[in-house]
Amino acid sequence: MTKFEKVTLARFVSDGGDENAYDGIKLPCRATVGSAGYDFYAPVKLIIRAGETVKIPTGIRCAMESDLVLAIFPRSGLGFKYKLALDNTVGIIDSDYYGADNEGHIMIKMTNRSDKDLEVEAGKAFAQGIFFKYYLTDDDSAAGTRTGGFGSTT
Repeated sequence: MTKFEKVTLARFVSDGGDENAYDGIKLPCRATVGSAGYDFYAPVKLIIRAGETVKIPTGIRCAMESDLVLAIFPRSGLGFKYKLALDNTVGIIDSDYYGADNEGHIMIKMTNRSDKDLEVEAGKAFAQGIFFKYYLTDDDSAAGTRTGGFGSTT
């Protein structure tokens, strides 16, 4: 089963989210039947000044099959107009991130590399996630178990 869910209100707030925005969090969805990406929506009005970096608590987590990965990218138009980029270039959400200590809360850290400020209204799309199937080598021997959240495996 693959599906998006909201994290708990307590997790959202502890990760820097505005508790007044929680009820308005929209689950990611595709805009058209031909869209590969699931749009992630701003939980609050985002103002990303020219040259500024922001960390956005989305309020979202994702349950997925063990052979899938969710890759997060900025929306194409925002990349062209504002040189908006994820600080880690592509966000990789592993299937076992869902069960992490942080509830699998997807945080998106972005930098506006343009010379103009960017405003994204609450409820408007700012990033997108695409699911990919991946394969393992025949001699794969990974045995670890994730416990922590973002960046916890290294």
